[in-house]
Amino acid sequence: MSVLIKPIISEKANDLSEKRNRYTFLVNPKANKTEIKHAVEQTYGVKVTAVRTLISAPIVKAKQTKAGLQIGKTNKLKKAMVDIKEGETIDVFGTI
Repeated sequence: MSVLIKPIISEKANDLSEKRNRYTFLVNPKANKTEIKHAVEQTYGVKVTAVRTLISAPIVKAKQTKAGLQIGKTNKLKKAMVDIKEGETIDVFGTI
């Protein structure tokens, strides 16, 4: 099971990384906080001080077609915000 899927690069995530030394990652929905902490420490070689996680629910969409009502949904996503020890950084753009 791969814990880290990819880093999230957005204006809000970049602002958090610059001001609070907090980086955001898209992670496997089955991963817990300790697995996320070990994966970040092994992948980037930094010391993690805190891990915050959030799960975004799937979005259900429906549309009416000739064949009837078609219902679909997106996948469930889990994000992790990881605080790094003061003075350390992660080069997010170098790992894309």
